[in-house]
Amino acid sequence: MRPLAHRALAALLAPLLVLLASACGNQGRAAPRPRSAPGREFRHPGALVSGEQLDAVRRHVEHGEQPWLGAFLAMRDSRYGDLGHRPRPYATVACPPDTRPGRGCVEEREDAIAAYTQALLWYVTGERAHAAAAARIMDAWSAKVRRHTEGNAGLQAAWAGATWARAGEVLRTPGSGWPRASVRRFGAMLRGAYRPAVTAGAADFNGNWDLAMTDAALSIAVFLDDHAGFRRALDRFRARVPAYFYLRSDGPLPRTPPGSRVRGADAIRTYWFGQRVFRDGLAQESCRNFQHAGYALAATAHIAETAWHQGVDLYGPYRERLRAAVEFHARYQNGARAPAWLCGGKVRRTLGPDLEVLVNHLENRLQLKLPQADRLLRRTRPAGTDDLFVAWETLTQAGNPAG
Repeated sequence: MRPLAHRALAALLAPLLVLLASACGNQGRAAPRPRSAPGREFRHPGALVSGEQLDAVRRHVEHGEQPWLGAFLAMRDSRYGDLGHRPRPYATVACPPDTRPGRGCVEEREDAIAAYTQALLWYVTGERAHAAAAARIMDAWSAKVRRHTEGNAGLQAAWAGATWARAGEVLRTPGSGWPRASVRRFGAMLRGAYRPAVTAGAADFNGNWDLAMTDAALSIAVFLDDHAGFRRALDRFRARVPAYFYLRSDGPLPRTPPGSRVRGADAIRTYWFGQRVFRDGLAQESCRNFQHAGYALAATAHIAETAWHQGVDLYGPYRERLRAAVEFHARYQNGARAPAWLCGGKVRRTLGPDLEVLVNHLENRLQLKLPQADRLLRRTRPAGTDDLFVAWETLTQAGNPAG
C-alpha cells in the first residue's frame, strides 16, 4: 500500500469535489421505512450498499478519517484497483466440485471483484477512468458468458453473480457514463447466465451454498427490478437462516430447511459435522471450519442489508440469532479455548472478512453490544476481500448506518 498522509489525500481529492457532486448526486434521499414486504419501486443503488452509504464513505475518505481512509487505500492499491485490469471472459464457466481444474472460475470471480472495486473507486474519487474500467470488464463478460456448468455451478454463479449485481448497481448511478445499451445487456446476462443457477434448490447442501445463492438472487432481482424474484429470495432467507444458526428456543435439535431429507437426530448431527451439543450461535458448519460458517454469516448479512435498503427488515426477526452467531464465532476466532463439547474441543479458526455488515447493523442501528466482534474487528481491520464474494466491507459498512 502506498502510504499517504491524511492531508495529502485531502489535497489530492479536493479538486474533485465539484465532479463528485454532479457524478454521484444521491444526497437528500430519505431512508426507507423497514417493513416485511418490498415497496412498489426498488431503490438504486440498493444491493448491499445504498447511495447514502456511498456518500458517507466518500466524505470519510475526503476528510482522511479512519478506518475508512486505510480501507480505501488498501482497496485502491490492491490488484483489483489496477486501471489496466484486463477481463478474461468465458462463454461457459465450468467449475467441478473436486480437484479437477475448472474453466473460468477464478477469472470470473476476480473480474467481478475488479469491476466492483473500480466502480467504488469511481464513486469515491469521481475519476471517470475508474468507471470506464468497471464498464470495460462488465461489458466483456456480458458479451460472452452464457452458462455455468459442473457440480459447483450454483455456488460459482452465486459468488460472481452477487458481486456483478453490486458492481452494476454502483455503476448505473448517473454520471458514470455507462451506456444504456450496455446496462441492458448486463441485465440480460444476469437474467440468463446467473439467475437460473442461483435459484435452483439446495436444501440438503451445506447452508453456505443456499445463503450465497440467495444473496445473488436477491441482488440480481434488485438490478432487474424483479419483484417476484425478490419475494422468492426473501422466503428462501426466512427458511434457511433459522435452520443454519442455532438458538436454544429451537429445541434440543436444530431445525431443518423446508424440502430437506435430513431427518432424525442422528442425521441432523451428521449434517452438523458430528456436533451433539447445541448452544446459542452455533452454525451448521462451525465444526467443519469457521471459513464456511463465515461465508454464511457474510451472505446472511448481504441479504438482510440489501432487503433493508429496499425497506424490508429481515434483521429484526433474527436479531438475537444473528447476535449470538457473530459473538460465538468471534469469541473462538479471538483465541478462546474450545470446550470439549464443541467440535471435540478443536475448532478451525479460519473466519474471513465476514462480520462488518452484521456488526454495523447490530451495533450502529440497534445499539447492541458485541464485545467479541469489536475485539476481532479492531485486530483485523481493514477487511479486504476473500477473492470470492466479500470485498471492502470496512470501507462500505463500518460505522455506516445510513440508508
